[in-house]
Amino acid sequence: MDANTPGLLALEVLDREDLRRALAEHDFAAVFTLAKKWGGLSQNRIAMACQLTPGKVSTIISGAQRVTSFDVVCRIADGLHIPGYMLGLAARPWESQPTTPPPALSEDDRPTEEVPWRPDATVDLAATLTRSDLVMDRRAITRALAGAAVTGAALLDSLEGWLVPAATARSARRHGRLGLREVAELESAAQMFRQWDHRYGGGLRRKAVLGQLSEVAGALEDHQSTEVEKRLYQVMAQLSGTAATMAWDSGLHARAQQYYRLALRSAHAGGDVVFGANVLAGMARQMLYRDRPDDALQLISLAQEGARDVLSPRVRAMLHTREAWAYAAQGRIAGFQRATARAAEVLTDARPAEEEPYWITYFDEAELAGVTGGRLLDLARRDPRQHAEQAAKEIRNALTARGTEAARSHALDRIGLAECHFLVGDVVGGAAEAHRAVVAARLTQSERVRTQLGQLYPYTVGHSVSRSVREARDTIRDLLSS
Repeated sequence: MDANTPGLLALEVLDREDLRRALAEHDFAAVFTLAKKWGGLSQNRIAMACQLTPGKVSTIISGAQRVTSFDVVCRIADGLHIPGYMLGLAARPWESQPTTPPPALSEDDRPTEEVPWRPDATVDLAATLTRSDLVMDRRAITRALAGAAVTGAALLDSLEGWLVPAATARSARRHGRLGLREVAELESAAQMFRQWDHRYGGGLRRKAVLGQLSEVAGALEDHQSTEVEKRLYQVMAQLSGTAATMAWDSGLHARAQQYYRLALRSAHAGGDVVFGANVLAGMARQMLYRDRPDDALQLISLAQEGARDVLSPRVRAMLHTREAWAYAAQGRIAGFQRATARAAEVLTDARPAEEEPYWITYFDEAELAGVTGGRLLDLARRDPRQHAEQAAKEIRNALTARGTEAARSHALDRIGLAECHFLVGDVVGGAAEAHRAVVAARLTQSERVRTQLGQLYPYTVGHSVSRSVREARDTIRDLLSS
C-alpha cells in the first residue's frame, strides 16, 4: 500500500469524535497519535505518507513543534486521505463527488479571530470554550501547555472589531426570567473570584470560574431585559478576564489569550469600554512576557483609542505603566522614564478606591512602585550599575506599602529584590532575600512565581564557599522540585 492508496485511514477511524475534533482544531499531535492508535499506522508510515521526516512526525507528536504551514496541512490531508472539509480545506483532488454536501464549519468551530463581533456569537464562543475546558483531561492540558499565543498582525487585526459598534444579535430562542437581584449575585461572585486570583494566584479555582462563566453564557442565550442583558455581558467579561489570568498563571498561554479575546468581545457587547481597555492591557502584559514589546505598544494604543474619553485616572495610570514596560523592553530609557512619570502624575488624581470599579482598586502607589521596580530590574540586567539600586528602592517601597496580602505580588517582589542584591554583587544579601522569597512563594500556587524563582536559581550557583547561598540554592531547588 503506497501513499496514494485510498482509505489510508479507515472510515470508522475518520468517524471518531476525538479525531474529528483534533482535525477541526488542527491539533496534529492528537491526529497522529490517534492515527497510530486506531489506524494501526507506524510513525514511519505517517512520515512517508505525508512526505515528512520521521523526526518531524516525532516532534509534532511530542508537542515540541506545531503544524502551521498550509502546504504541510494539505500534504497530511492527501497522505492520510482525510477529506478536505474535515480540515477546513476545499475538496481534495482524489475525493469522489460526495453524495451529500460536507457539513460547513459552524461559528463554534471557527478560530476565535473569525467569529463575528456579534453578541450572540460571543455567547456561543463562551459556551464552546468553557465546555471544552471543563472536561479537559491531563493529556489535553499537556497539549494546551504546548500551545503558543498568537502574535503580530494575526493578533492585532483580529481585535479591530473593538473599535466599531457591536453587530445586531440574532433573536434569542427562549424568554429569560433572570432579574436584577440574580445579576447582582453573579456580579458579587465575579468580584470574589477576581480578588481570590489577585491575592493567591494560580489556578486553584479556575474550574469554578469556568463553571460560573458557563452559567452566565447559558443565561445570555435567553431573551433577557435590556438592563439584565447588558450587565450579564459585563459579568461575562469580568469572569473571562479572571479565567484568562488564571490560565496564564498556570502556564496555559494560548488558552489565556482565548479567554482574553472572549473578555474583550464580552465587554464590547456589554458596552463596558473601560473594562475592555483593561483586558487589552492584560493582553499587552502577556505579549511583554513573550518579548513582544511592539505588539504590547499596539495593544495599549488600541485600548487608549477605544476608551480615551472615559478612562479613570487609575486605569490611565495602569496603561502608562504597561507603555513604560514596553519601552523598557525596547531599551528606550527616556520613553520608559517619561511614561513612568506620567503614570505617577495621573495617579495623583485617582478617586477613592470605593468610587472605582473593584477590578482596578489594586492599582495604587504600592502597585506603581512594584511595577516600576520590576521594570528597572529588567534594565538592571543589562546595566546593573545604572539601575539596580533604584530598582531595589522601588521594590522595597512596594513591599512596605502592600505587605503580604497580595501573595503573588509579594512573592514576585521578594524574588526581584533578591536579584537586585545579586546583580550588585551582594551575595549575602541576595541569599537572605532568596530565603524570604521562597517562604513567600510557598503561599501561592502561581506558575509565574515558580518561573521567576527558576530564573533566580542561577545566581545561587558557583558560590559553594558561602553556606548561606548554598542553603538558598537548596530551598529554591526543593520548592521547584515539589
